[in-house]
Amino acid sequence: MFCDISAIMNASRPHSILPPLSPDEERHAAVVAAHIRAAIQAAGGWLSFARFMELALYSPGLGYYSAGSHKIGRGGDFVTAPEISDLFSRCLARQCADVLAQTGGGEILELGAGTGRMATTILESLAEIGILPDRYAILEVSADLADRQQARVRQLPQSLRERVMWLDRLPEAPIRGVIVANEVLDALPVQRFTVREPSPSAGEMSDARMPVSGESFVAVPGSLRAFELGVALDGEEFVWREGADVFGAAETLLRDLPVAPPSGYRSELCLRIEPWIASVGQCLEQGLLLLFDYGLPRAHLYHPQRTEGTLRCHFKQLAHDNPFINLGVQDITAWVDFTRVAEAALAAGLEVSGFATQAAFLLGTGIEAMTAAATDLTTQVRLAGEARRLLLPGEMGEAFKALALTRDLQQPLRGFTYQDLRTSL
Repeated sequence: MFCDISAIMNASRPHSILPPLSPDEERHAAVVAAHIRAAIQAAGGWLSFARFMELALYSPGLGYYSAGSHKIGRGGDFVTAPEISDLFSRCLARQCADVLAQTGGGEILELGAGTGRMATTILESLAEIGILPDRYAILEVSADLADRQQARVRQLPQSLRERVMWLDRLPEAPIRGVIVANEVLDALPVQRFTVREPSPSAGEMSDARMPVSGESFVAVPGSLRAFELGVALDGEEFVWREGADVFGAAETLLRDLPVAPPSGYRSELCLRIEPWIASVGQCLEQGLLLLFDYGLPRAHLYHPQRTEGTLRCHFKQLAHDNPFINLGVQDITAWVDFTRVAEAALAAGLEVSGFATQAAFLLGTGIEAMTAAATDLTTQVRLAGEARRLLLPGEMGEAFKALALTRDLQQPLRGFTYQDLRTSL
């Protein structure tokens, strides 16, 4: 999820200046830490970071998204675009209306609906346009957020309220319409890796350009190799520790980069994107899968100067880079490799129909006209300020991207008429 874009783009805040935990948060973090220590010990002393992140975020009743902490909005840990301004959701509603018109009706499925503000605003906007989905389904993994969503939906008129339902898994029957995921991919567990010279004495290869007998891999250019960074224990403390073997998935990833990374380089990769896209894509008979998140095409994401990767934690509106503290009460994220997402979409039989910055998507769906349409000066000033946060490069406008994946849609998508960045993928 999202917190402070300047902190993400530049150096993270040292965790020593983070606000202290409340007594309840301290107790909860201690329980989660004990749970993860037990998992490390049961695994023989080492866990992949993806498994660590999964336990910290999604352990039933304990993980950040499973427990009841206040996550989104004022007083929470991060702020998302729909919470900044309803302009975002109203623009998205226009794109949804176009697709629903093409598919002859259908439904909207929102994956991870936050506080429910985007869902209610989209429904209200579609009612004004005169094109409503037969059903607005929400798939939410957080019981706390589902409660907040239901409370907000109860405030809608009955004609809209009765269209909303909650799912505990992806629908088995494919749907026509729109699937929306705003800031979901960044919370998928990632694996971490480091690039360095191999150590022959540790049983690794003595010549990084020659494979060990029976091993299949493609080496990082030169003599550097990639090794997975997992989590181990030093007493009671969590520490980074390399896995024993060469990390083939990272080496394959790095092989085709235009510039090889330097020794000491660290970053992340998400191997869960492919199965996630395949599963969600299966749900779409006809229509649009629309993804919003912060991230970059692969060549930019794994630039050699990005030596520490993009792993970030969010706590009380502050960003930092230590995932081993505040367990269960802070978010853990990494930037999205949109090239991997596009590759996964093509493998799933979807078409990559648009890729643009969030700013370009909002401009294409009419945010300027919405802002200008305000009838009084106070509202105009407020909406102009909200629009700036959504559009400006130093805010959310460029760091966040919109990716459109479609099946059996013929007409162009208005949100991607302003900009086409697909060649960068």
